Amino acid sequence: MKIALMDSGIGLLPAAAAVRRLRPDADLVLSSDPDGMPWGPRTPEDLTERSLAVARAAAAHAPDALVVACNTASVHTLPALRAELEPRIPVIGTVPAIKPAAAAGGPVAIWATPATTGSPYQRRLIGEFAAGVDVTEVPCPGLAEAVQHADSAAVAAAGEAAAALTPAAVEAVVLGCTHYELVADAIGRVLRARTGRDIRLLGSAPAGAAQALRRATATGAPGSATLTVLLSGRPAPLPETALTYPEGRALRQAAPVA
Repeated sequence: MKIALMDSGIGLLPAAAAVRRLRPDADLVLSSDPDGMPWGPRTPEDLTERSLAVARAAAAHAPDALVVACNTASVHTLPALRAELEPRIPVIGTVPAIKPAAAAGGPVAIWATPATTGSPYQRRLIGEFAAGVDVTEVPCPGLAEAVQHADSAAVAAAGEAAAALTPAAVEAVVLGCTHYELVADAIGRVLRARTGRDIRLLGSAPAGAAQALRRATATGAPGSATLTVLLSGRPAPLPETALTYPEGRALRQAAPVA
């Protein structure tokens, strides 16, 4: 089995690590776009063009499924990606964990990029899965970029700014950008400092990985646990910043390079 994952940068690492936990034998293709980062400020048309290029680079390796491990790309480009790749390659979008977060009744906060915060897509999910629950949308400018560059001081500053916009009574925080899952511990600490409590954090990586494996076109076929990395279409090793996170180090240590 071969699973491809795409994102603007290293936000695909949590979902890749989740796939590897569920299927240690799976071959992984990680396709990102350092030349085009960040994706958040781009127009939908420009973002679609960048996303298609990244997806085509991954599709050239004939994966059994493609995970769009990026909330912003899932919001704006899924129809174009599916129109080009399906049914040959199932395309799995990233859905923020609003439904499980709201299940306990809230209040809930959703931390996301400014491009995703307030989007019709996110508002639709809130209406569908969190009707009657107190939900606060919190924009987190600069947080994804700080994670991408492994800048711990900038992560802390952006996290503190987001925490200041987060109601102290929240019971759960949805990590509405895949990059944020890489610094969940740091986010938990800043929320604990603000509220005096441990706040439940919910990411999308486990659900996305499970859905990819369910929809993969060769679910039962064993792989060789190889790792292929594509940076704006170019074969490359994992970026050094990826190796600052446990998910990146685990992927490199466990997998031969294809």
